[in-house]
Amino acid sequence: MQHQPRKRFGQNFLHDPAVIARIVAAVNPAADDRVVEIGPGPGTLTEPLLATLERLDVIEIDRDLVANLEAMSQYAGKLQVHSADALRFDFAALAEERGGPLRLIGNLPYNISTPLLFHVLSQSEAIHDMHFMLQKEVVERMAAGPGNRTYGRLSVMLAWRCSVSPLFGVGPGAFRPSPKVSSAVVRLIPHTTPPFEVGSPRLFGEVVTRAFSYRRKTLRNALKDMLSPGLLETLDIDPSARPETLAPADYGTISRALSQPGQ
Repeated sequence: MQHQPRKRFGQNFLHDPAVIARIVAAVNPAADDRVVEIGPGPGTLTEPLLATLERLDVIEIDRDLVANLEAMSQYAGKLQVHSADALRFDFAALAEERGGPLRLIGNLPYNISTPLLFHVLSQSEAIHDMHFMLQKEVVERMAAGPGNRTYGRLSVMLAWRCSVSPLFGVGPGAFRPSPKVSSAVVRLIPHTTPPFEVGSPRLFGEVVTRAFSYRRKTLRNALKDMLSPGLLETLDIDPSARPETLAPADYGTISRALSQPGQ
């Protein structure tokens, strides 16, 4: 019996063989890679991965799908099923258990994609790379640069953590049921060394969040509750600029300054 996608889990199952083959080709897994698939669903991507891999870990929250995956006896010893919520999963512990950084892959539910990205990147030392299917608009925001209409908090926060490479778009017809939006596959590679310093990561996140919460205001007004008068000028940043005009490194400069004693 075919498993019916559940709305509460944001399930849209990928079924197009050409798209699946293209994703596997983009990942290009070696037999001994430590690959983790997030949200394998009925296993349409799982099986072609197992055709190459010596071992595959999958994380699935839907218990019915977990049972189906565990019943794939032909892959006994190769397929490790984790019945868990990916938003709470300890990827660092799994990387330690597997003996090195992980390669993540997944068709992510749209409703959890952004918090899941931040959860995974908080453990970036345990991640080699990621290949995710996401809503096309989210991928555009992830890769956007200053001045782009889609540039925002997600763009800046990811620029500090990883490189973002959109790979290809995927139409609604590749899924069951068909979503009302288009999707895209993106590759993320965590930076070994961040491209700019931020001082306090907590402050960096607060500055970026505050700025883009008031993106129509000037920086002076958007950040007035966080900055002492004149600080932006001393950093050679125009206080009358709009938040979307600053490069990610500029936000790092601001958070570094705020991390200093007396600020």
